[in-house]
Amino acid sequence: MALFDSELTGREEVAEGTMAFRFVKPPGFDFKAGQSVNVSLFDPPETDGKGNRRSFSIVSAPFEGELAIATRMRDTAFKRVLKAVPMRTKVHLRGPGGMLILHGDASRPAVLLAGGIGITPFVSMLRQAAHERLPHKLFLFYSNRRPEDAAFLDELIELQRRNPNYRFIGTMTEMERSRRPWKGEKGFIDKAMLERHLDDLPGAVCYMAGPPAMIEAMQKMLVEAGVGSENILSDEFYGY
Repeated sequence: MALFDSELTGREEVAEGTMAFRFVKPPGFDFKAGQSVNVSLFDPPETDGKGNRRSFSIVSAPFEGELAIATRMRDTAFKRVLKAVPMRTKVHLRGPGGMLILHGDASRPAVLLAGGIGITPFVSMLRQAAHERLPHKLFLFYSNRRPEDAAFLDELIELQRRNPNYRFIGTMTEMERSRRPWKGEKGFIDKAMLERHLDDLPGAVCYMAGPPAMIEAMQKMLVEAGVGSENILSDEFYGY
């Protein structure tokens, strides 16, 4: 992966406890929707045992003029620094990396299964699909505890208006703790939920991104539902 110089240009909260960070997109940094980037802090004011570099899925789409990531704001030195440093702070970017990329056969639907911050590569995919007017049928199943925790929730719902081939299916697992109304699915993603919304699950290509326990459960469920292992792609988020 190539090394690039960049700088921080913006940050914002995109859900409770989750922030997006924007960077200058260096010349020559070409990537595909769903890929990732390594972000390295240059001479940070503090560090810890995990070092000054982290890997993030790119949440911005390839057609956009900047690079953006999003992350849960856990109390680590890396994230404290990223949240506090001034705009235009220099960073190093290495990438792109990763193979969680939309398949080319538009006759086969794509089923996107996201848990929490695992949504980031799919935001990039869905933005790019709408921009390019791709013919792929896209189904996003997005699981969170509450709407307050769901990063990019409003955008992901609104994207259905821009892309008639895309359908959003959100589900919440702890609505008793929420202050917001919710009319969508409730509970964890399971075979019954998928089959309520999909006509041919075994014929789909499935993409998963989320906590390791979710990935393991989804993998087992999809295989039991008849999806071939070669048609299941995943990216795990360990919550660093």
